[in-house]
Amino acid sequence: MLRIHFSGADLGRLRLAAQPDVMWETVLSLHQLVLPDPFFAPWNRLARKALVDTGAGRDVHLLTTLAPISSYFPDFLTPPGHSTDFDGAVDEVLSTGRGRLRPEIDRLAGSHSRPPAWLDDIGAGRPRALRRLGSALRRYHATVLAPYAPEGAERAGREATRHAQRTLEQGGEALLSGLGPGLRWRPPVLEVVYPVDQTLELDGRGLLLVPSFFCHNHPIAFADPGLPPVLVYPVARSPLWIPRAANGETNGQGLDDLIGSTRAAALRFLDTGHSTTTLAASLCTSIATASRHAAVLRRAGLVATERLGSSVVHTRTALGTALVHGG
Repeated sequence: MLRIHFSGADLGRLRLAAQPDVMWETVLSLHQLVLPDPFFAPWNRLARKALVDTGAGRDVHLLTTLAPISSYFPDFLTPPGHSTDFDGAVDEVLSTGRGRLRPEIDRLAGSHSRPPAWLDDIGAGRPRALRRLGSALRRYHATVLAPYAPEGAERAGREATRHAQRTLEQGGEALLSGLGPGLRWRPPVLEVVYPVDQTLELDGRGLLLVPSFFCHNHPIAFADPGLPPVLVYPVARSPLWIPRAANGETNGQGLDDLIGSTRAAALRFLDTGHSTTTLAASLCTSIATASRHAAVLRRAGLVATERLGSSVVHTRTALGTALVHGG
């Protein structure tokens, strides 16, 4: 549990960012790359393929080592304040002083039985190691985040606007009461469901609330309570995100890349009800194989199956149709 203690002045110093922070999104997307929520499964598949195609394996290994999903990651990866300029934010990360790099990297290394040697190079602020980190961040962002950034920012922006309107109409306590599941306002403490016990005393510094598209399961704050107080919270999600690249394309070859060419063909074919036998004939495959593909699509909510007499009939759902047509 994370307990954020408000003083009398802190409610008046609540700030609500209108857009996600680019470095928090980058770090939190790495968590969705390693262990995705179901909502992110389509993006995860596209991202993994793109990273393989661009030969970014070493970059991903470096970044996921620095920002593990199940334990501490250094605060310097997400500089205080709020930034929507990715290149500027990376420059700020790389300009972190050695007096901060060393203790944060040492804390991270302590969670590894055999920390890689390059971690020590980053902790020492060696220019070559920091340049390598900057290159990995920029390549990863360009490959799997930049193509979808407008959609993520638009969703998060809608959420922030809704919260801002509520704050204007009802005040800061209404905002804290309605940020979402996993948070409970018990004046003067905001309780946040959290994997570790942590207390944050605001002491009149106020609190910056930052919406996040990629935030994993629960809000997140800096590990160091001495940094300017920030709480990154997940925006509301629909059951599944069908990623739409900046050029607006979601179907065609992209559908094949997302779920596999055979299942994509099955999903396109099942715009009306068809038996397993008919589906197998359309896919030029065995009935058993067609049945397995239909079962996978059904578990994903893309196909509905019902028995009619002696036949099993599969029909595309509304979600499946949206996927086919990019809705």
